[in-house]
Amino acid sequence: MKRRDFLKSMAVTGAAVGLSGGVGTLTKAYAGRKREDFGEIKGLKVHCISETSWFDNATLGKDIKAAGGINTNQYDVKYTEENLGGYAALVEVEALDGKKTTYLLDTGWSNDWVDYVFEKDGIDKMLKNKEISTLIISHDHIDHYFGIESTLKHQPDIKMYFPGTSMKKSFKLLKGADFSATPGCPKNTVPHTGELIVTQTNKLYKLQDGAALVFFDAPATLQVRGENVLYFNLKGKGYVTVTGCCHPGILTLINYAKRNFKDGNKNYGCYGGLHISVFENWDPKFDDIIKGVKTYNLTKIGCNHCTGWIWAEKAEQAGLPIVHGTDKNLSYKKTGTLARAKTSNVYLGNGDEIVF
Repeated sequence: MKRRDFLKSMAVTGAAVGLSGGVGTLTKAYAGRKREDFGEIKGLKVHCISETSWFDNATLGKDIKAAGGINTNQYDVKYTEENLGGYAALVEVEALDGKKTTYLLDTGWSNDWVDYVFEKDGIDKMLKNKEISTLIISHDHIDHYFGIESTLKHQPDIKMYFPGTSMKKSFKLLKGADFSATPGCPKNTVPHTGELIVTQTNKLYKLQDGAALVFFDAPATLQVRGENVLYFNLKGKGYVTVTGCCHPGILTLINYAKRNFKDGNKNYGCYGGLHISVFENWDPKFDDIIKGVKTYNLTKIGCNHCTGWIWAEKAEQAGLPIVHGTDKNLSYKKTGTLARAKTSNVYLGNGDEIVF
């Protein structure tokens, strides 16, 4: 079973929750506020450190099924350790005066894998040299957070934004805890000592002029909920949305900017896992999402992780500006299901970059 086949089985049990977000419920919680003006930036670059969460889906599916299914607490699943990867991205922001600030979005799952990709991209040295200003955990899912030790061992005092809805064990892990008695579950021997901002709903967190974070309380799988989402306002272009998994739904996130930011009608692009057609099986509602995204007239869409290759291809065929990746991921010691022969490369894979 490949990763996408496993995601299909997840979707059948209600895992494709991101699609239920739409433009409605979550956005209503933020509606009616004064439009936010958090400034502008000159440029934005996102580097894909790793978007491969795991490598053999039959194994992961068997692990989760044996633990009781997709609604099991993620800390109670016995994972096959050699199967694990993770998600992480490096976000570089150029201010109007030319100064560049770098943020780390998420920190993967397997420490072995995260250590490997960090060294491959020089992230370990950047952390040691304190060239990365802030770590942002989008949500505390296995593949976005369990590799936290790989970051903290290089920079334990890094400033961090952390979802307020994270599990109690996830907070304990941050302070230093060991759950590795359960195979594939994390340990952290380096407690976080830096500034910790625990994010809550109905609040915008300004990172710097032109860069902000908004927390959405949306359900996911394995009893995880809530997601931090990044927004950037590019001077003369508009807003760019950067996500980990987009559990609230891409239309919800873009519409949030439209309804809550100054000049919110100017949406320029997005990057990340978009949580659409994760099971690679077409449904008419996915056509509706394409139509919905088209109404925002985005200029660049960079997708990977949980987006669904079939959606990205069909979105491009429908005229959406999907940014293509390269074959850099083939040079990694492990490759996921995306390392396959394709007539189009509509994913930004490991090692790829997008400039907005």
